[in-house]
Amino acid sequence: MTATTLTLGIPSKGRLMEATAALFAKAGHGLERVGNDRGYRGRLSGLDGIEVAFLSASEIAGQLREGKIALGVTGEDLLRENIPPTDDCADVALRLGFGPANVVVAVPECWLDVAAMADLEEVAEQFYRSHGRRIRVATKYVHLTRRWFAAHGVTGYRIVDSSGATEGAPAAGLAELIVDITTTGSTLKANHLRILEDGVILESCAVLAARREVLSEARVQVLIRALSKAL
Repeated sequence: MTATTLTLGIPSKGRLMEATAALFAKAGHGLERVGNDRGYRGRLSGLDGIEVAFLSASEIAGQLREGKIALGVTGEDLLRENIPPTDDCADVALRLGFGPANVVVAVPECWLDVAAMADLEEVAEQFYRSHGRRIRVATKYVHLTRRWFAAHGVTGYRIVDSSGATEGAPAAGLAELIVDITTTGSTLKANHLRILEDGVILESCAVLAARREVLSEARVQVLIRALSKAL
């Protein structure tokens, strides 16, 4: 990112990329790849001073945090995992609406006495007395999980980093409960899991996020207004 050009991170593939491209085109600022169809750089039609970098959604969140890009379209779940609300380096400039999903705490259906987060600490204590170890929480959302559990006074757990299908971790004996993202909840039900009554950590969707220092720039405001009208 230079003093004269701002870099906008765009998802490089998948449904998120397709929905983003359609919205930008509707807003009058279509995405144009530079070089070839698989190029990782591009530009916006009708708007100077902003170049495009095609990245994964998780890379976009990380590079926003590090200041390597000024703007980016990513999931709010990934943004909040990388940049907590207390960090003012970047924030949501516009919620785009597509890609809705919730980050949730889900426990086995057979845990009949566990209805809410308040029940987890007692379960954790009982589990430790019975098994000599803490309950395990499988998740890709390490920071969101820690913040949520701390806010609800739950301490007797440890996180198991999940790189595969998180929903299958309890059945495989890799964890006792999970924190994961879900859209319909059908995969959770298929794995005999249920969401706690107060277990929705974040209602996520695709967002345009921006570094704080560029939000007031005219070209950024032009883009935000155009996208807002196209929603």
